[in-house]
Amino acid sequence: MNPTIALIEQRISANLFDASHVLADTEIEALVRLATRAPTAYNLQNWRFIAVRTPELKARLRGLAYNQAKVSDAAVTFIICGLLPDSTTLTERLRPFVETGHMSANMSSGWQEGARALYADPQTARDEAVRSATLGAATLIYAAEAMGFVSGPMIGFNAEGVMREFGLESNEVPVMLVPVGRAAPGNWPQKPRRPLTEVLQIA
Repeated sequence: MNPTIALIEQRISANLFDASHVLADTEIEALVRLATRAPTAYNLQNWRFIAVRTPELKARLRGLAYNQAKVSDAAVTFIICGLLPDSTTLTERLRPFVETGHMSANMSSGWQEGARALYADPQTARDEAVRSATLGAATLIYAAEAMGFVSGPMIGFNAEGVMREFGLESNEVPVMLVPVGRAAPGNWPQKPRRPLTEVLQIA
């Protein structure tokens, strides 16, 4: 089987982590570097990854996540933040593409204007922040699997408390937590999936 397909087939959402396992800075950086290969609208790259690794900060985060042990047992728990889109960042983010001739300067300006108009609506802007963070989190999950780790994405946490305790800005939305580390014994296998007949329509 293709190794990427095998990775998708075998991935689990882990709840039990080896609390003695430590991730090096270089491993954390590799995970986030891969996570940022995920797509974003207009190439906004409107996300931030907070790698919570010290026992003290993991304990604080665990308290904000209804005392779920995996937050502190995992080697690192990422706070995945989506940023409200800022069209003024696009000139810099697209500059390398323009300089290499893949995109014209006029097209870059058009993208900036399109993003400005689209995200003037606050709900659309927040939806985009959540989409971008979710795509980054999903890519992080599979990067962790490919590097021999397990992960367990979580939405069970106090978002306002996380914003306050970890100094998030008003334009940052904490979308999910993703503990990453080495599995401890006792995790469930991947849970059953609904049949394609229930979820697929070929039009």
